[in-house]
Amino acid sequence: MDGQTFADIEAYGVERWLGELALALREETYRPDPIRRVFIPKANGKLRPLGLSTLKDRVCMTAAMLVLAPIFEADLPSEQYAYRPGRNAQEAVVEVEELLYHGHPDVVDADLADFYGSIPHAELMRSVARRIVDRRVLHLIKMWLECPVEETDDRGRKRRTTEAKDSGRGIPQGSPLSPLLANLYMRRFVLGWKKLGLEWSLGSRIVNYADDLVILCRRGEAEEALQRLREIMGRLKLTVNEEKTRICRVPQGEFDFLGYSFGRMYSPKTGRARLGQRPSKKSIRRMVEKIHPKFGGW
Repeated sequence: MDGQTFADIEAYGVERWLGELALALREETYRPDPIRRVFIPKANGKLRPLGLSTLKDRVCMTAAMLVLAPIFEADLPSEQYAYRPGRNAQEAVVEVEELLYHGHPDVVDADLADFYGSIPHAELMRSVARRIVDRRVLHLIKMWLECPVEETDDRGRKRRTTEAKDSGRGIPQGSPLSPLLANLYMRRFVLGWKKLGLEWSLGSRIVNYADDLVILCRRGEAEEALQRLREIMGRLKLTVNEEKTRICRVPQGEFDFLGYSFGRMYSPKTGRARLGQRPSKKSIRRMVEKIHPKFGGW
């Protein structure tokens, strides 16, 4: 946004640049720059908004994330797998497969409408303030959440908006701090589910990775689980995407999660059916599209 590059900082002097930034933070004169919004293609052909902050702001956010992440890590429940040390998407896939094997065949394959753009600032800041009492840190996070956004149209004209501040919603995808804040807010859903006793009453287990979410239930409980999902998300001011959210009964049906399809699989050697997972058609197609040009159109 400000046009500053790594080369500019090296020419200016890294230590000098960092020292001035640290001084601005201590004296509380630091102000974040507007976020530049760009759009990147999604697998479904639509565009995903991405917020690009200046180097100065990314350094500050990364420093904050390095301090805050270990503090909140102890609070995050085991159902959450994204952006955590020692946890990854593959472990979430294995957990889903294990749950299907052990009596959770009915699945709510959930999708949230614009999760990152819908997170309410006031409720999110309350989650942060449970652990962080330093008003300066809270003020920094609030400023980053309310940053103006600048877009460039097809004619090269720039337009700046304050939609995040005006609506009191949304965290910018692409920010170094966004994964942690997203996990903190999704934590409210997981804890709410448990506090209401739904894990026991519905025989249900949640597996969550960022904004991807499945609820695996004992047979016959998925409809109730979906209804309770709607209710809790509504209280959290989030919206279930009804067009993409569905109930799947395994092994009769299949569902996709984190690039894998789960359901009835057949052994290529024996032909016998079994419960399992394989790379989804969508993930295979993306991989083929990446590799295809290297083979000269083969």
